[in-house]
Amino acid sequence: MTDLFAFAAGDDRTVLILNVNPVAPTGGEAFHPDAVYRINVDTDGDHRADIAYSFVFSPPRDGRQTVTVHRATGDQARAHDAAGDRLFTDAPVGLGTDTHIIESGGYTLSAGLRSDPFFADLDGIVAKFQWTGVDWGADKNVFGIVLEVPDAELGPDPTIGVWGRVSLRQDGRLTSVDRGAHPSLTAYFNAEEAKDAYNAGEPVDDWATYREPWNEVLRHFGGYAPEAADQALRTVLPDILRFDRGRPAAYPNGRALADDVTSARLSMLTDGKVPTDHIGPHTDLLPDFPYLGHPH
Repeated sequence: MTDLFAFAAGDDRTVLILNVNPVAPTGGEAFHPDAVYRINVDTDGDHRADIAYSFVFSPPRDGRQTVTVHRATGDQARAHDAAGDRLFTDAPVGLGTDTHIIESGGYTLSAGLRSDPFFADLDGIVAKFQWTGVDWGADKNVFGIVLEVPDAELGPDPTIGVWGRVSLRQDGRLTSVDRGAHPSLTAYFNAEEAKDAYNAGEPVDDWATYREPWNEVLRHFGGYAPEAADQALRTVLPDILRFDRGRPAAYPNGRALADDVTSARLSMLTDGKVPTDHIGPHTDLLPDFPYLGHPH
């Protein structure tokens, strides 16, 4: 996983985007055919999935690949495998510069290589905030899954919670290899030896499991008092992106493609001492579906 987005489209619709495969090349790469890519939706605020959209891809052949999309509810939404009703079957995937947009049952789908919308001065962050003015993501690609959903399909409560998960089938077993919603959390908060357990976990357990070690991270980076660290962590734990669809998307209320999440995370980590990395959003974003820019 690289990023997760949730924002409103016109005519009572919500856009959900899951990006994967960082630094993807143009050609020669595809979605993993043994993976289940998943967007989970909590509709009642209990930090558990009530709806899950699962994306399963065919093995790539001759530069082509297809995707089948499932919508699960209830207990099926809380398992990691693809289950539930099929919304799309064997829809084409764009592995190169082509864009496929498919509509079915009120849903709109596009999956394939796209320009990475993530913007940050990563070299400056590594250099302890000695800014370079260079946007690391300016020329990068990702593989994007873009699903536009009728609001009625997400329940009557305007506030939903969203998180992504990627699971990989190996030796007959499906293993969660990545999950999350808020940007840049595991990079800053989780030690390397803790990442596998985090990726296998469920958001409902996040506060009990990670409140104490992440509190220590905030005290180290920002000099937070314990109560202030708890308050800051409430925004990102559980690791679910909350989106009140009655208000405009602006991180952390959902996340739009141009939201400056790097500055938000730096400010959080340092208690406002480092408010920004001085990098702005990309100019190749599209005003209409699939919203992600054309691949480089």
